[in-house]
Amino acid sequence: MLHSEKMASLGELTAGIAHEIQNPLNFVNNFSDVSVDLMDEMDEELDQGNTTEVKSIVNDLKQNLEKIHHHGERASSIVRGMLEHSRAGNDKKQPIDINAMANEYIRLAFHGIRAKDKSFNADFKADLDKNLPKINVVGQDIARVVLNLINNAFHACAERSRSAVSAKASATSNPDYKPLVTISTKKMNGQVEIRVKDNGMGIPTNIIDKIFQPFFTTKPSGEGTGLGLSLSYDIITKGHGGELRVETKEGEGSCFIINLPLH
Repeated sequence: MLHSEKMASLGELTAGIAHEIQNPLNFVNNFSDVSVDLMDEMDEELDQGNTTEVKSIVNDLKQNLEKIHHHGERASSIVRGMLEHSRAGNDKKQPIDINAMANEYIRLAFHGIRAKDKSFNADFKADLDKNLPKINVVGQDIARVVLNLINNAFHACAERSRSAVSAKASATSNPDYKPLVTISTKKMNGQVEIRVKDNGMGIPTNIIDKIFQPFFTTKPSGEGTGLGLSLSYDIITKGHGGELRVETKEGEGSCFIINLPLH
């Protein structure tokens, strides 16, 4: 079940990963094509002995190769993150850039849910503390928690979006509703705080005490293991000596807050 939950969260990302990898690959292909044309042009200038023009073309080729390398690295980093997320047994703590992780996963999660539901749209933003130091954590575990919270946030917004346009929408629903998911980081009191906030439906008061329990889910049968939040809670509290809590208001949204010790 643990492995199933792990792969389910990765599955949420697959469409987003494909989208994000396609962008740097397009750049690589385009700059490669342009470079081939430049090589042909350079041959012509060499035949005519125009060394000044040849040097200019060489400089353009160098810039293109640098761009190809940059976008190739971008694609590689996405694949590395995907493999890290799915790999088993890597429970060693090491310095991790939480900001880079947050920025990556909110983009991937958004494109993932968009690929499944073209009618869904949302704003998302990352409000990241530029002075945040790297912290010693099990990278794939913290990534799993962050991803789970972001996915939940987008799903909460999608649910409220459907409610807002439904003919059965209640009188309190807002037809001008604009979904927004925000992830923020902050260094405070010897800890790193990560907040994942949505303006979705919020969590009903009658289930708020159950959300971190194993196998508790509000999703339809077959659409969730009910392990996401309980696993996240254990990873943060038992695995890293941190804290995971939620602030929510029904009809207005939720904010999940992670606190991790710096040392």
